[in-house]
Amino acid sequence: MDKAGLGSLLYLLLLIVPLLYLQRFLQREIQSIFLLITHQAEISMALFSLLFLPGVLLHEVSHFLMAHLLGVRTGRFSLIPKKLGNGRLQLGYVETASTDFVRDALIGAAPFIAGGILVAYIGVSRLEFNALWESLTLGQASSFRLALKSIADQPDFWLWFYLIFTISSTMMPSASDRRAWLPLILVIVIFSGLVLVLGAGPWLLTHAGSIIKSALDAITIVFGITVLTHLLLLPPVWMIRKIISHILGYQVV
Repeated sequence: MDKAGLGSLLYLLLLIVPLLYLQRFLQREIQSIFLLITHQAEISMALFSLLFLPGVLLHEVSHFLMAHLLGVRTGRFSLIPKKLGNGRLQLGYVETASTDFVRDALIGAAPFIAGGILVAYIGVSRLEFNALWESLTLGQASSFRLALKSIADQPDFWLWFYLIFTISSTMMPSASDRRAWLPLILVIVIFSGLVLVLGAGPWLLTHAGSIIKSALDAITIVFGITVLTHLLLLPPVWMIRKIISHILGYQVV
């Protein structure tokens, strides 16, 4: 892989940890706000589910359509939230028949594929997040402010921002979605090892290097837009939660 490809991979790796942390932290703050206001865990869970309904719907429909596309039978389909162990919340599910690990992995990855396409489309075509990201990576404060104002002036800004938030917050594969990834990763690693042993590595990079870089760039754009969206939302949401907690005189633990 050339320097450009390594740069794309580095950007992607640097975004993964803040992406996962920001998603969990922001969702926890939103849940806390609902719980502080309603005083009822069931009502706050219902409100949280309604807030993320577009993203959850896309997540589960993506599983459903990918399963049918691959010829895998599906069972029950639900968008009703359900409490799981360790304080986790299941916002929806689709039952699919057990099949080979390749199809299982593709079904599990379907929400990320569909969500990633929509996040990239909305972020670049509707909200012009690419200009904001460029000014942020270059450290240009004046350009960042101008890009931020330009985003807020886009037609139907609040609608697109809401959709990109709910979709990007729910597109990541769950633990059950990732259950078939390990054997698939092992197959890819073994195949890559054989390619290197047989001396075909340079040939493969020469012919597939641009495809690999394009894929890394696409994922990086999606992750970058997701991180930006959550960074923009986190300060006001955190402040709202602190104000409500201060007014009511108690906080969620």
